[in-house]
Amino acid sequence: METLKNIKGIIFDYGGTLDSGGDHWSEVIYDAYGKAGVAVNLPEFREAYVYAERELARVRHILPEHDFHDLLLIKMRIELQHLAEEGLFAPALVEEKAAEIAKICYESAKAHVEAAVPVLEKLSQHFPMVLVSNFYGNVEAVLKDFGIRKYFKKIVESAVVGVRKPDPEIFSMGVRDLGLPAGEVVVIGDSYKKDILPARKAGCQTLWLKGKGWTPEEDAQTDPCIISSLDEIPALLGLA
Repeated sequence: METLKNIKGIIFDYGGTLDSGGDHWSEVIYDAYGKAGVAVNLPEFREAYVYAERELARVRHILPEHDFHDLLLIKMRIELQHLAEEGLFAPALVEEKAAEIAKICYESAKAHVEAAVPVLEKLSQHFPMVLVSNFYGNVEAVLKDFGIRKYFKKIVESAVVGVRKPDPEIFSMGVRDLGLPAGEVVVIGDSYKKDILPARKAGCQTLWLKGKGWTPEEDAQTDPCIISSLDEIPALLGLA
């Protein structure tokens, strides 16, 4: 691990970082499919996952007041309805299984966020923090539902500001909200391509919370700034 130097502020990613322990959310959802007894293979699931993401980007299904359970239920309906239209799932079971999968995923996210709270609490006592996320326009409601909105000075959300990762500008926005030089800010995220590389281009230091990624290439990627748990962060910032 490379030494972090002169850190004065922190930027956190949200999805995949605070709510899944570094694992890509497709992994969390596919695991929930299995627990709910939805038998589709990985390529079929991934096609439905991508379809739903594109549909959510195309049409405003997610509203600012929707919490994470609301979001998951909407997303699971879209995925399962698409699988049903492809002849891979029973149409009559869409609503029942969407609700079951959404509940499993929500409880998983809630547990990960609750586990992150002691770290967020400790860090927030010493550093100003901003959250930078590719999200659907409702991340404020999600953070409030999970009780962690208070830890962040500002929120920079792609659907609100009109800039998406991996554009480094979204991290530069977070840096400006912190009011610090980029070199004194550490960005903590789960995606090498969407968090770590663009954050470095913006001039920030980085910590990569590496879990199970979307591609084998990302899983094989190495880096001198990898952590396996958020619990490692305080010591790396001299707070242990």
